Amino acid sequence: LHLAAENEQRLSELPELCGRCKEPRIVEFIFLLSEKWHLDQSARYQAVELLERFLLKQVEQQREPCQGSSWSCVGEQTVSTSVLRLVSCVQLASKLSLHYSRVTSDTALKFLQSLKYSYTKQELLESELAVLNTLHFHINLPTPLAYVELLLEVLGHNGCPIPAKPLHPVCVQLLDFCYLTRETIYDTLLRIAIENSTPSELQVTKFLRVKEDFMLLAVGIISTGVFILSPGHWEQVVEHLNCITGITPQSILEFSYAVLTGVVGSTTP
Repeated sequence: LHLAAENEQRLSELPELCGRCKEPRIVEFIFLLSEKWHLDQSARYQAVELLERFLLKQVEQQREPCQGSSWSCVGEQTVSTSVLRLVSCVQLASKLSLHYSRVTSDTALKFLQSLKYSYTKQELLESELAVLNTLHFHINLPTPLAYVELLLEVLGHNGCPIPAKPLHPVCVQLLDFCYLTRETIYDTLLRIAIENSTPSELQVTKFLRVKEDFMLLAVGIISTGVFILSPGHWEQVVEHLNCITGITPQSILEFSYAVLTGVVGSTTP
């Protein structure tokens, strides 16, 4: 799979601070804004990923200290003082969608004005260009949803017992949930992996690759969706996913458990 190779390439080049921008408040802001502007499902994930990549590049270029506390401040500023960049990322994401409702400058300005910001169209354009230039115009990258949809297609082709049509909306809801509760889910997964409730700093650092693995996320989402819709077919689907991706059934089980634990809100096995 082309996406599998791209995923591996991305994982081999992860910045140290990767994932720090995906704070719940920022993700929720982007999701709500995408919903307000009637964007398709892929746009909201693309906007989150664009914003994070932009901020990571900004930090890298400015050579700011790579400290967790300082990055938390960056996240706060993204909501309070860098809303313009966030809006620009949503605008750009809307233009990348195949079936999109394009966010015009007038729409974006009207929203910013409702938040008491007095930006001009020129400043809005310059903000979009700033994001594009910072990312070297390399913005159309596959999101986790693309991985989910591709795997659903392959499962259908392989005779998966669960039709993709009813499974797709469940997977989208679960993907939203994983974005919004990212830290909780991956904290659970890390504790399962190391069989310890207090991971070391080194273990947390090494776990970054797992947290940023879009293929694992997609497989875990589909597995969880099947378990919710049709538990009787779950083992068969997990076998299919294992054959397609090489991800072990145990890893798929653990990810599904972490997601379901978050959904149910309980840590009881």
